[in-house]
Amino acid sequence: MAATKPPDVAARPAFYALAPGGWRDYATLLHLPYTAWHLSYVTIGAALAPTFDGGRYAATMLAFFLAVGIGAHVLDELIDRPLQTGIPAPALIVLAAISIGGAVAIGLGASIAVSPWIAAFVVAGAFILVAYNLELWNGVFHNDLWFGLAWGGFPVLCGYFAQAETLGLAAVLAAAFATALALAQRQLSTSVRHLRRRVRSVRGDLEEVSGATSPITRESLTAPAERALQLLAVATIALAAALLVTRVT
Repeated sequence: MAATKPPDVAARPAFYALAPGGWRDYATLLHLPYTAWHLSYVTIGAALAPTFDGGRYAATMLAFFLAVGIGAHVLDELIDRPLQTGIPAPALIVLAAISIGGAVAIGLGASIAVSPWIAAFVVAGAFILVAYNLELWNGVFHNDLWFGLAWGGFPVLCGYFAQAETLGLAAVLAAAFATALALAQRQLSTSVRHLRRRVRSVRGDLEEVSGATSPITRESLTAPAERALQLLAVATIALAAALLVTRVT
C-alpha cells in the first residue's frame, strides 16, 4: 500500500494556518501572531501615557481584540476566503456582528464613563475596519497607507488616549513608529501572501558565481520574509510587555 503524501505546509494560505477543518479553521481565522502584534500597539500607547489604569487598559485591549482579532479577519474571510476556511458564510456574518458590535459597545460605554472624545475614536475605527476589509468604494481605503495607519498608528493613539484623555508628543511619535512598522509588515507579507495563495508552482535555479546551483522553491522564496515577520512580531510583543511591566510594578 502506497504511503500517504504529507500535506504541503508551504502551500497553506499562511505560515500560521492549521490543517483545515473544524475548530482549526476558527483558530486560523484569528491570525494569532498578527493579532498579538497589533494588540501590542495598544499596550505601547497605554504604557506611554502619563497615567495608567488597569481597568481602562483591559477594556481597550478587549475592544481591539474583538474588532481587529475577530471582526476584521472575519470580514476579510467573508469577502474572498484568503485563509480558505470552511466556515459557513452565515457563521462569519454572526461572528462579525457580535465582535464588532461588542467592540463598539465597549467604546461607547467608555465615551460615557471616561471621555466623550472616545466616541470619535469608535466611529473612526468602525469606519476604517468595515471600509478596509470589505474593500468599499473600489478599495480606496484598502491599501498600504491605510493599513499602516489603521493597524499600526491608530491602536497606539487609542491606547494612549484611553489612559490620558488627551494626546501628547509621545503618543504621536509612538504612532509614527507603529505606522512605519505596520508598513514594513505589509511589504513583507504581501509578497508572501501572493506566493502562498496565488502561485500554483515555482520553477528555476539560482546559479552562484562559483557555478554552484540551488533550486528555487516556494519555501526558499517565502521563508526569509516569514522569518522576518515572526521575529518582528516577537520583538514588538516583547517591547510592549517590557513597557507594561514598568507601569504595573
